[in-house]
Amino acid sequence: MLGVISIVLTLSMLIYFAYRGVSVLVLAPLLAMLATVLSGEYPALFAWSSLFMPSATGYLQKYFPVFLTGAIFGKLMGVSGAAKVIALFIAEKIGKERAIVSIVIATSLLTYGGVSLFVVVFAMYPIGATLLREANMPKRFLPAAIALGAVTFTMSAIPGTPQYINTMPTVYFGTDIYAGPVLGTIGALVMFFMGTIWLNTRMKKAVAGGEGYGEHPDEQFEAAMTDTLPGNAVSFAPIILVFVINFLLTNVYFKSEAVVAKYAEYGGVNGTWSVVVALSAAILFCLFAFRNYMSNKNKIVFEGAVGSLLPVFNTASEVGYGGVIKSLAAFTTVKLALLGMQMPGIIKVAIASQVLAGVAGSASGGLGIALDVLGKEFMNMGMNPEAIHRIMVMAAGGLDSLPHNGFVITLLSVCHLSHKESYMDLGFCTVVAPIAATIVAIVFYMVTGIA
Repeated sequence: MLGVISIVLTLSMLIYFAYRGVSVLVLAPLLAMLATVLSGEYPALFAWSSLFMPSATGYLQKYFPVFLTGAIFGKLMGVSGAAKVIALFIAEKIGKERAIVSIVIATSLLTYGGVSLFVVVFAMYPIGATLLREANMPKRFLPAAIALGAVTFTMSAIPGTPQYINTMPTVYFGTDIYAGPVLGTIGALVMFFMGTIWLNTRMKKAVAGGEGYGEHPDEQFEAAMTDTLPGNAVSFAPIILVFVINFLLTNVYFKSEAVVAKYAEYGGVNGTWSVVVALSAAILFCLFAFRNYMSNKNKIVFEGAVGSLLPVFNTASEVGYGGVIKSLAAFTTVKLALLGMQMPGIIKVAIASQVLAGVAGSASGGLGIALDVLGKEFMNMGMNPEAIHRIMVMAAGGLDSLPHNGFVITLLSVCHLSHKESYMDLGFCTVVAPIAATIVAIVFYMVTGIA
């Protein structure tokens, strides 16, 4: 009983204090130690050094290269102005009267092209705000439009997305980032159309009621919009480069018999290698192609590298907390109860990922815990590994976006809007739509068996 209380209490505290802005780097180890003290199973310092740290460092060992290359690439795309060029090009072609769709598509292209989620926020804010202001549409819909393009279908559903959450199951299931192409495509379509229809309907109602862009005196991005920018072709080139190299390495090189045999003695091919190599090649291209649009490239690369540290350590810290919690006897009871539920295995997969992501306030953090704790059990259920991969990633992208989520808080802060103003629409696009998409994908898989 004490074990269950310790889990519930520390998880509640994690959600509450994270929402209040306390760093997960501090919260996670403290609450992990508190859980062991309350349960009476381990000394606090033992839990920190021998349970928390191995789980956290294990996560860093697997995924730090993806975070590092992704953050540097995103920084180069942002500082060079290439991200702005891509966004403006799409907005111009679609038209300002369809500003919401323009923002969603521009954001999704950057995200699917490998630009990190937090970098996308800073790159898209001035573009999206300008589009809505010129069309005199309420700014309060901007966070939802950016989030729909960044942390839903392009993050978790579309096969081949290089976002690090899509690389995580590859290490456990022997899959690649194109796993579950049919399920992912179905889920992506559901998320995209649910989100855009919702936002357009809400926007039209607000405009019909006389609501305009609103007064936002704290906006300071006009100067950034007039900077010298690279051309369209060279701006799109790094994104295309990531697509092509990633695809060829994943589906050709690392699947050739010679390469598979070569790496067999080293534990096999790691599913993150293709993404890391593709992003590294794109980084080199950016450094050369955008050299005239960036000063002090060493500083930019350094800042990108440093920018990868907080996200990866935050996530690793959450996984470390999960490592402590999973060691408690009460968690074993909860796990057995989950696995013993009378329902199809694929539904158990979704529930586990969804709940843990919601508790952690992070899709990658919750997925990391779910993979570490339940990955082997899920594989032993005899399901298609590609289906497990895709459903777990999609499910983790639902409840993760509750109000205490770090991305949500950052996005609202950058847009100078509050939860009260924007979270209803943001929550529909990033919580309701992904959950609905996961349900549709599960039903399709259960009926057809196709992943």
